[in-house]
Amino acid sequence: MFQVVFNEISAAEMSQLSTMAQLELLDEFQVNPEDLDALGDTEAYGVIDREGKRLYRYRAKDMRLYFQVSDDCVVVHRVLHKNTLQDFLYRSKLPLAEDEAVSQSKVFWELIEEGENARRV
Repeated sequence: MFQVVFNEISAAEMSQLSTMAQLELLDEFQVNPEDLDALGDTEAYGVIDREGKRLYRYRAKDMRLYFQVSDDCVVVHRVLHKNTLQDFLYRSKLPLAEDEAVSQSKVFWELIEEGENARRV
C-alpha cells in the first residue's frame, strides 16, 4: 500500500466535505500497486495521459481523486465532485469517454499543474 499525501489544494478540497464524508472517502481510497496494474478490470480507476505525464483518477461515490504515483507514495492533486466534471463535459459537448475527454482539456491540466505546484501537507 502507498502512503497518501495531499497538497494544499486537495487538502482544502477535502476540508469542504463533512467529516463523515472525508472518513468514508479516505477509507475507500486505499491504493495498492496491484490496483494500478489491473486498471482495465475496474471502473473505479482510470488513467489520463498527456505528453508523457501519467495521472490516475479514482472514483469514490460522488468524488473524483486525481493523483500521481511517485516512489512509494500517492500524491493527490485534486479532489473534485463528479458533477464538476459532468458539467464541464456537458458544456464542452465532448463526445468522448470521461478520462479521454479530460486528458484533452487544457483547463483540466491547468487544475492539475496548480495542484502539483502546491505545497504538500
